Amino acid sequence: MSDSDEKNRHRAVPSGRLSRLSGFGRLAGGVAGGMMAEGARRISAGERPRMQDMLLTPGNAKRLTDRLSHLRGAAMKLGQMISMDAGDVLPPELSDILARLRDNASFMPPKQLDKVLADEWGMDWRKQFRRFEPRPIAAASIGQVHRALLRDDQMLAIKVQYPGVARSIDSDVDNVAGLLRLSGLLPKELDIVPLLAAAKEQLHEEADYLREAEQMERYAAMLGSIDGFVVPELHRELTTGKVLAMSFEKGVPIESLADEPAEVRNTVFSRQLDLVARELFAFGVMQTDPNFANYRYRPETGEIVLLDFGATRDVAPEIAASYRKLVEAGLAQDRETALREAVAAGFVKQSTVDSHRQRIERMVDIIVTELASKETFDFGDRAFVPILRDEGMEIAQDRESWHVPPVETLFVQRKISGTALLGARLKAVVDLRRTVTKVLAENPAPEDEA
Repeated sequence: MSDSDEKNRHRAVPSGRLSRLSGFGRLAGGVAGGMMAEGARRISAGERPRMQDMLLTPGNAKRLTDRLSHLRGAAMKLGQMISMDAGDVLPPELSDILARLRDNASFMPPKQLDKVLADEWGMDWRKQFRRFEPRPIAAASIGQVHRALLRDDQMLAIKVQYPGVARSIDSDVDNVAGLLRLSGLLPKELDIVPLLAAAKEQLHEEADYLREAEQMERYAAMLGSIDGFVVPELHRELTTGKVLAMSFEKGVPIESLADEPAEVRNTVFSRQLDLVARELFAFGVMQTDPNFANYRYRPETGEIVLLDFGATRDVAPEIAASYRKLVEAGLAQDRETALREAVAAGFVKQSTVDSHRQRIERMVDIIVTELASKETFDFGDRAFVPILRDEGMEIAQDRESWHVPPVETLFVQRKISGTALLGARLKAVVDLRRTVTKVLAENPAPEDEA
């Protein structure tokens, strides 16, 4: 990264309500100006401009990404969540814009960083370290991470929360949602209301670093007897509600495995699938943020390093039971039971099934066929996804069919969908049926144990 690029990424986080609202206003004004200029250009060229063409200019794409990256917090997180959750149904242009937000956060300038740490640790906070690296090793939506060396030569990763982020969550989510709705880029069939509620709930939990510290230790205990995973060790003395201190764990981005031999990719992703199944059917707790940045890989040991436990949530027994019944019906290729359990779990309304039975049954048939296959499952082959999307969009044209699944189901489904996206990125080919069957057998339902 050049010096100029480094300087451009150091931007103070707007922490006050008025300064953040002003940021959204500048974004809306900039996009509107860009639309007018593009419309005038197209008219002068003898073209009849479409609203979508005027919105999706390179300039407006840059404005949206740049402003949300500057605001950070819920503004940036919502863009990440929508791009991860709805990537298969959004227009490709909007998906690309929002996906850039995953790795495009700016850094706090040193003066603002120093103030945050002084407020949390005291004015002489630097005396606790041999070295504290001012340039973060990672910058995301809620905070940025620094590497620091203690006086006893222990290397730590220090996650520092951006100022003002916690108290701006609700208004930021509403403002970003308003911008996206006004843009006309979100398909009218896509109901993002449950996403908004989930985003607010998750973000309030993620902004509590003491809660995240508890969840990190919880995962360390659960995975203690399972090989192949590394959880950072909490440094209690330096952890506060806005600063999380933990051991620094080396690793490379997990998506970099895409260049590794198939055997490595398949082994690592099989392990990740096994973890997700155990979260749902054994642990009763799940880290529900599937962002690729939350996983690192250690080539020398083959271990997966797990990071960021802010989105960890308990899985209600009834939610786990619903997924179990759905999966078992799918494995047995019992399409009728699978459809009935999908209704019982709240994925779809019975009235929608009655009105669109042929389309619903076609979607169930595709899912069951893929899940029940005794062949290895190729996550890189997503040919069935557009079919499911098209059928779902046709059903969604009927406003009476719109339905919000239970919020807790949305959290679990987000992790499952995000894990599938990782498999697609790695082009992993795994025995999905065997992995799921093994975890179910090792963790029978309560009624099966009676």
